Amino acid sequence: MDASASPSSLVEVDVETGLTTAQVAERVAAGRTNAYRADSSRSVGSIVRANVLTLFNAIVGGCFLVLLLLGRWQDALFGLSALANAVIGCVQEFRAKAALDRLALLNAPLARVRRDGEDAEIAPDGIVLDDVLVLRAGDQVPADAVVLSERALQIDESMLTGESDAVDKRAGDEALSGSIVVAGEGAARVVRVGADSYANSFAAEAKRFSMVSSELRTSINRVLTWVGWGIGPIGLLVLNAQMVAAGGWVQAWESGAWTQAVVNVIAALTAMIPLGLVLMTSIAFAVGAAKLAARQVLVNELPAVEGLARVDIICLDKTGTLTAGEIRFDGAHPVTEVVGWRDALAWYGAAPDANATARCLRDPFPEPRPREVRGTVPFSSARKWSAVTLDGAADAGGGTWVLGAPEMVFPDAATDTTTPLGSLSVTLSSSGMRTLVLAHSPVALSDDDMEAERLPGAVQPVAVLTFREEVRPDAAQTLAYFRRQGVSIRIISGDNPRTVAAIARELGVDAGEGVDARTLPDDEAALGEVLEKNIVFGRVTPDQKKRIVLALQARGHTVAMTGDGVNDALAIKTADIGIAMNSGAAATKAVARLVLLDSQFSHLPDVVAEGRQVIANIERVSMLFLTKTAYATTLAILCGALVMEFPFLPRQLSITDGLTIGIPAFFLALMPNAQRYVPGFLRRSLTFAIPSGVLIAVALTVYARIAAGMGVAQPQLRTGATIILAVIGIWVLAVLARPIDRWKGLVIGAMFVALLGIFTIPLSTGFFQLIDPGEDAAYLVAGITVLTIGGIEIVRAVHRRFVVRALGENPFAELSGGTNDFPAAPTASRR
Repeated sequence: MDASASPSSLVEVDVETGLTTAQVAERVAAGRTNAYRADSSRSVGSIVRANVLTLFNAIVGGCFLVLLLLGRWQDALFGLSALANAVIGCVQEFRAKAALDRLALLNAPLARVRRDGEDAEIAPDGIVLDDVLVLRAGDQVPADAVVLSERALQIDESMLTGESDAVDKRAGDEALSGSIVVAGEGAARVVRVGADSYANSFAAEAKRFSMVSSELRTSINRVLTWVGWGIGPIGLLVLNAQMVAAGGWVQAWESGAWTQAVVNVIAALTAMIPLGLVLMTSIAFAVGAAKLAARQVLVNELPAVEGLARVDIICLDKTGTLTAGEIRFDGAHPVTEVVGWRDALAWYGAAPDANATARCLRDPFPEPRPREVRGTVPFSSARKWSAVTLDGAADAGGGTWVLGAPEMVFPDAATDTTTPLGSLSVTLSSSGMRTLVLAHSPVALSDDDMEAERLPGAVQPVAVLTFREEVRPDAAQTLAYFRRQGVSIRIISGDNPRTVAAIARELGVDAGEGVDARTLPDDEAALGEVLEKNIVFGRVTPDQKKRIVLALQARGHTVAMTGDGVNDALAIKTADIGIAMNSGAAATKAVARLVLLDSQFSHLPDVVAEGRQVIANIERVSMLFLTKTAYATTLAILCGALVMEFPFLPRQLSITDGLTIGIPAFFLALMPNAQRYVPGFLRRSLTFAIPSGVLIAVALTVYARIAAGMGVAQPQLRTGATIILAVIGIWVLAVLARPIDRWKGLVIGAMFVALLGIFTIPLSTGFFQLIDPGEDAAYLVAGITVLTIGGIEIVRAVHRRFVVRALGENPFAELSGGTNDFPAAPTASRR
């Protein structure tokens, strides 16, 4: 943008003086400052809303308040689950937010401005419109500005554009916020501040996208939605049955029996909700996030722990992810022997305005002999060459030396493989190395040549120079891990596709020649076809990165995206799982789901392992909780339809919830488990939970009807029903924990001992209102329990066959790191 586009363009600013104190105060009062507070993570309000204002908490909280109003706090213990769930979720995400906020604060650079003729360093948010920025090598541009003066100023915009080459800046050129000064110095006038600056607007656009997708969270919310729709009509059905069983609505109201009827209804309704499943999922996420934090991986959103385990395509940005963003000299390959070419390279390496590539020549070509420079054309990223005329005769190293991209210095010969230069240049660049050509002309640069920035005549190639990018030492191993796991790789970069492809091949990826993104189709379907057939893409713009992610998602893929630049931010937020390097831009870290705090790519397998453990173990324990939801819902419907009193108090259901489901599920959810992700978690869980739940509900209904017919008192009947449910619950736990190892056996045994204590210790029997059910009822309890256990075994056998047919493999194969109830199917085959 030209300075004339600025709202303050009518104000003249002297580059040597800058703004006055009065002008700065005027702009601060008008709010034209660079102050911009972008949350480095989710806001406090959004975290609280996500963890507190849920359907789960609304249902449980309502029932909890009703029991408190009725004075039945003993039956309101289930409210602690809702409280614990909200606290765990909030605390973990607050910790992640605080860590990200600290990172953003520590990484915030100081800005150098010129005011009242003096240079001073201030915080970036203290910059005002029209301030004169003083830019030097190593500085980060804090706000969008227009260059006023420069001396060999070069700016690296790779964080914004993905192009790794530095860009020359002349007076009138724009310097975008977030870019880095890599060479030279200059002064620039601020034209956009705060939210209007390029980097901040990029981050703001990226933040418009949704939270990370989680199959566990989505499936649990779906169950809660089903339960929520059923609670109203089922609650009314059960309430009517309880009032009628108490002698009718009028009599129940007059006698006060309606209080017990309401308590029975709440017992039925809260039993329908998989209370512990939500809590166990939050705990598993939180523990996984804590373990990853110890490995220098910051989890910005809890469900992101699960995310990478579901990913089947991971998109990688080259610069900063696969490479360290640095280059090194590889070798010199002579084409024509000309005296003095090594001295010329030494001069380029030692030049005070040498860019990053030229500085690589300093070690292989030490300090040159003193030579008088008669003229220069500085390097430009637009023309991609520089030139210098050294004094002396041409046969003594004098004349003009040109260093630049082969295809820019010799447009035809550099790409013609029949010429010595073309054959060498194409061969070397195809091997993945960056190439430059050193050329010589006996003709000195004229004033017109330097003014027009053109080459002198009679230029001939002398040597082709090759450079390599420093590849991260952990990149090859990590890519190999993903290939073994069936996760496809897509490498997308702003650099030359041939160079990117060569680096990919160096890392063991069968990359081909690479695709120039400028040739990619605009149509999403056609783009998806290209993405399926190719691995490496170069010259990719930030918007194209986002389109690539969307096209892959449209074809049914779960996509992860890694990167470190602002140019990666939109794609990272659009992806199912966005992963940022801590060394990258603040805007990128702000929108990422995961941040690699030490910028080590090799941590990603740790994230995958944690995600797999969470998914596999939650799937196992979900069958426990969903079985409870199934039998509670069926039992409530049967009680309502048969107009029978609900056979439990809420506090008695807390026994079975805690000792047969909640506490053992906590341990099962945290055990090692290396199972690969297989989609369809909810369907597989329900195929066991629904038949088992219906069977248990029918058994309890049969028991209650027979016991009532035998004249068993209601307190005894409730005790018998609690015994049946507790024993069957322990059996279901043992069935789902198979094969039972030492640790699982210890957990199951401890729960059984705890149940014996609850049914025998006077203090607990009094609190839970448990009494001897009587001899006749005891035989009935034993018979119903044995028959139901046999039915559970049949259901499990059928369920195993269902899973085998659905997945076509042995669903109980044991993998290293843990046993698994479901197959280690390759992720790539799941679509």
